[in-house]
Amino acid sequence: MREIDELRPLTAGQLLTLWREVRGISEDPLERTVLCNARIAAECCFCRGEPVFTDEQEVLAALTGRQLEGLLRRLSEGAPAPGEERNPAFDESRFTALREE
Repeated sequence: MREIDELRPLTAGQLLTLWREVRGISEDPLERTVLCNARIAAECCFCRGEPVFTDEQEVLAALTGRQLEGLLRRLSEGAPAPGEERNPAFDESRFTALREE
């Protein structure tokens, strides 16, 4: 798999636009789903500030179905991209409580 150090989530509006664009490409629901997921990955995956993939076809050529599914799961859960560091001692709930004080 190519190096990905940042996953940038899309807005709901951007997701809807992608879905509408892909909807017109294929009648088959499974094909539409795979194409839409690949297009989302192409838009969200970055390495050193540059897009990792140019389009959905490049995603489909580079990733297995399981790899694509894993990327999208991490993206939807807000999990860090492979290699992206997070402070393991950071406590989100404590941070939120302190910020509200």
